[in-house]
Amino acid sequence: MAEENSTTATEFLLLGFSDLRGLQGPLYWMVLLVYLITLLGNSLIILLTQASPGLQTPMYFFLRHLSTVELIYTTDIVPRTLVDLASPQPRAISVQSCAAQMYFFIVLGISECCLLMAMAYDRYAAICRPLHYSTLMSQQACQAMVGTSWLMGIMTATTHCSLIFTLPFPSHPIIPHFLCDILPVLRLASAGKRKSEISVMTATVVFIMIPFSLIVTSYARVLGAILAMASPQSRRKVFSTCSSHLLVVSLFFGSASITYIRPRAGSSATTDRILSLFYTVVTPMLNPIIYTLRNKEVTEALRHLMKRQMSSARGD
Repeated sequence: MAEENSTTATEFLLLGFSDLRGLQGPLYWMVLLVYLITLLGNSLIILLTQASPGLQTPMYFFLRHLSTVELIYTTDIVPRTLVDLASPQPRAISVQSCAAQMYFFIVLGISECCLLMAMAYDRYAAICRPLHYSTLMSQQACQAMVGTSWLMGIMTATTHCSLIFTLPFPSHPIIPHFLCDILPVLRLASAGKRKSEISVMTATVVFIMIPFSLIVTSYARVLGAILAMASPQSRRKVFSTCSSHLLVVSLFFGSASITYIRPRAGSSATTDRILSLFYTVVTPMLNPIIYTLRNKEVTEALRHLMKRQMSSARGD
């Protein structure tokens, strides 16, 4: 009985996009371009929020950590995806490598959920409780929020991976995906999936729906405070400090909800892969673009940095 219940697979076969031969070439170059822009954009955000004196506030402290998460997140997925796209045949991935990819994927995804929630709380504290802002968002409080975000990600990833990769799998399992995501791997298990499925659904509710609900609640109060302001100019100025974060939240939770909460009935493996590609590859590229183009403080810091670099180059 022990041998029958043990995991027999030593590796998985990642289907990737090998069944869509005509799309592999264009997808390769698109994913590569998006990845390079993601690396450049998020690295720039980290540099600006670290070096610019005007960006040493809790909001940009959280943004720096969000960009760090995005960098690691895409690097966990994209290089392997590019190698697979360059191959005409599906490529094998060891069970250990699959577990490692899933582990970091979960850690970083959950951490991002929590960081976005912390950023929403920062806006709430700044606009609705300005007299208590320095206490609510002290350096210690911000560090504790970031630490808690990582801790929640690590705890969730450890639980999920422990449950999933102790399940029995068939000898030659094929994952109809381009990464070791939770649901595609879980569906391959031969038996004992129920406990893991309950765990996944619980985590989905806790780390997608609850943070999103808290973010909506925070911004409902922020909106009430904005509408109560007498001056239209003040309302526009305050709202502009929230608009970038609202766009990022909408992109992240919108794509995550479509990917993980939509009904399985009627969905196809190709649709799942395309949605996951947007969620894991495109969204991390858009976040620094949104914060750079729609945030005057970041734009000004970027302009100042470029002037300083040009002055240094002329001086040399």
